[in-house]
Amino acid sequence: MSNQNNFRGEIGRRGLIKAGAALGAASLLYPPKPSWGASESPIKIGMVDSTTGNFAVLGQSTIKGAQFAAAEINKKGGVLGRPLQVLVEDDAGSPGTGVDKASRLLDQSQVDFFTGTTNSAVSLSISQYAAAHGKLFVCSGGHVDKLTGPACNWATFRTCSTTWIMTSGNSGTLVKEFGKKWYFLTTDYAFGHSEQDDYTKQVTALGGTIVGGALVPVGTPDFSSYLIQARAAKPDVLCLLLAGDDQINAMKQITQFGINKDIHIAGALFELEQIAALPQAAHYGSWSFEWYWDQPNVPHVHDFAKRYAATYGGQYPSARSWFGYASIHAIALAAEAAKSTDSVKVAKAMEGLVLPPEVALQASAPVYRPEDHQLMLGMFPGTVKPAGKYPDVIKVDAYIPGATIAQTPEQAGCKMVYPS
Repeated sequence: MSNQNNFRGEIGRRGLIKAGAALGAASLLYPPKPSWGASESPIKIGMVDSTTGNFAVLGQSTIKGAQFAAAEINKKGGVLGRPLQVLVEDDAGSPGTGVDKASRLLDQSQVDFFTGTTNSAVSLSISQYAAAHGKLFVCSGGHVDKLTGPACNWATFRTCSTTWIMTSGNSGTLVKEFGKKWYFLTTDYAFGHSEQDDYTKQVTALGGTIVGGALVPVGTPDFSSYLIQARAAKPDVLCLLLAGDDQINAMKQITQFGINKDIHIAGALFELEQIAALPQAAHYGSWSFEWYWDQPNVPHVHDFAKRYAATYGGQYPSARSWFGYASIHAIALAAEAAKSTDSVKVAKAMEGLVLPPEVALQASAPVYRPEDHQLMLGMFPGTVKPAGKYPDVIKVDAYIPGATIAQTPEQAGCKMVYPS
């Protein structure tokens, strides 16, 4: 990590200049007081995400972050002088259900834009639906590479990272510090497949070998057979590429079997919600984190965390909370810049949009890259604190700006085409 920006470093001078400019723009975009009349029609954002099923704990946090942002925006005057409304539908982690709910939001509620999704398969389905119906979609939480790669389209932007950015955040350190023999436990859908492909490329390029792996169905309660096979392969690193409740169940059983005593446990993603649901004995491992509430020397972060916790009964914001928060603010900023709710115009305005510091809440100024609509989100590689108590459960080792580890637009494979 010696070549990366230290997590405790100050924002660079160039970043401060960009951030300051964005902050000034945000202050102009959001007037200080609400100005709409009682009959003013709201700008509607349809949010499709998981409130039930395997991904519910993550989807619910994203929804809270989005609602927190909408309340904040409305308190400062709304968007284009109109109130902002977030309408939520549950996709239950199913692509078909997600599209059905998106259709309901469009047909019955006449939403102006879409956001949400945690399950990457749902993200891909909503992306196609939104583009076909001429509506902007800001994906808050589906990580699969191809969403802003070969499957990209004009209507889709993404706030969370790609799986390539996540895996690049710690693959080199894991190989160097813990060994070259890897075994994967991978959730059997688009997200897990993408993570495994990316880690495999990175680890083998570093001289490592993949000694085995297993694809695990979503919603698996019993990991014992998978863990027996993993232990028998004698890897240096057992890499968990799971999501939602599956990650929680796997970590509990790894701890029960004592596998973590002999094999280093790691992965591309471990989330505050999951850590909070685990017993203290299961607090270990090396991970990439996409956002964290306790960032020293970064303006606005601690204030945001305190306001959020006060609103939600002591629950601290997670990366998922931030995804929802940033996505709603990004739509609002782009609509104000476009002076329109027309999705094509707003999409054009979002290309190159730099998140202002009070929205970015990290030590850089993330931008939605024009070529593929991917936010250049920074990564926070680190570990889970063995003795940590909620919410102070993560030890971050470094902050890595996303643009330094992301694939180039050409590597991502996006060919952007707008409606004629």
